[in-house]
Amino acid sequence: MTDPQVGMLMLGLFIFIIMLGFPIAFTLIAMGVGFGYYAYFTPGQDISANRIFTLLVQKTFEVTSNDVLTAVPLFLFMGYVVERANILDRLFRSLQIAAKHVPGSLAVATLATCAMFATATGIVGAVVTLMGLLAFPAMLRAGYDVRLSAGVVCAGGCLGILIPPSILLIVYAATAGISAVKLYAAAMIPGFMLASFYVVYVVGRAVLNPALCPRLPPEETNVPLGEMLRALATSFLPLALLIVSVLGAILFGLATPSEAAGAGALAALILSVAYGAFNFQMLKESVFLTARATAMVCFLFIGSWTFSSVFALLGGQGVIERMFLAMNLSSTQFLILTQIIIFLLGWPLEWTEIIVIFVPIFLPLLDTFKVDPIFFGILVALNTQTAFNTPPVAMAAFYLKGVAPPHVSLADIFKGALPFVFMVFLAMALVYIFPGLALWLPDYLYTPR
Repeated sequence: MTDPQVGMLMLGLFIFIIMLGFPIAFTLIAMGVGFGYYAYFTPGQDISANRIFTLLVQKTFEVTSNDVLTAVPLFLFMGYVVERANILDRLFRSLQIAAKHVPGSLAVATLATCAMFATATGIVGAVVTLMGLLAFPAMLRAGYDVRLSAGVVCAGGCLGILIPPSILLIVYAATAGISAVKLYAAAMIPGFMLASFYVVYVVGRAVLNPALCPRLPPEETNVPLGEMLRALATSFLPLALLIVSVLGAILFGLATPSEAAGAGALAALILSVAYGAFNFQMLKESVFLTARATAMVCFLFIGSWTFSSVFALLGGQGVIERMFLAMNLSSTQFLILTQIIIFLLGWPLEWTEIIVIFVPIFLPLLDTFKVDPIFFGILVALNTQTAFNTPPVAMAAFYLKGVAPPHVSLADIFKGALPFVFMVFLAMALVYIFPGLALWLPDYLYTPR
């Protein structure tokens, strides 16, 4: 076999092994070292002198010393602390009261709470599970349609993938070697546009068919103005200030993402103290969960960069590039094909594996097809949201099913989430047709004049 054929065998074998359920990070490292030993093998060389071991150490050092990735554990810690600060139920209640005159007020309040909480935490599973315990039963008790309620929780819980400070965007920036700050700016308009689509959809369905979202009884909505403002001031305002401060510091160049994440983590601790939720057990759990998630990301990066280096050395990357070039694709066709591949990969894989393993295969082709890597990253961030809500492996649906009442079937959750998936596709189409939705803000903020 030629080296390029070995490279393609390496890729195919990797996909086959992860389909069997083996841990992805360690599979990447093992295959990178195994095939790398073949790629760097020199007859008569001592076993330990093979250069693949030097490459593995080098890639490990690069990951652990990467300034961009430093923001990942800090944002994760901020999210886990906020999650445990006993703010979610207050936030949902205050937004529910504030939206009492809006059709489908409970669903709108759920989306607003999901958007804020997902933005603050960036942890899809936590947001969907907590909202599944808090908002989903409240909507069902109020007589809301089961499918619509399930779709609202699942879709709203995934908004943190796109809306900054998104962990996905940090990981993509480190993978693509581009500015995380510009990527955050590029995600602002598409992120809030998608959230607006969700709200308009829910309100529209509530207006057209009021039976789907019955109005709440007066005893739940007749709250004095002063009490409503006090509820917003003690729940919505602190979290909003935390998010705006962190994002503002990043977008306006007052702090790097890592510095802003560190300040946000400290502010989250102060917030937990203010809400009376701070204790040693909460801190211990937050640190443990942060360390576990960070270790997963770091091992994925080490394995991915080692695997990719060996894959390129064997000529596998060249085979893929020649394959795409032989198709004689236009930029539009290239984008559509890559997004279809990423959409399909979202069924068996988490977004972390897609970003650090498969997106780097497409990155070298962006220059050839004249695609801006920031623009491509926003499309990928939008696309990966569909993976959480698209059967057969819709993780958001499974998170919700785990906490939903027994009579709520997985089929109902799937059917409720699908309309929101189509809205993601609409948002992707609009971003492609009007690239300024993603590129105007970073160009305006960071292009010298």
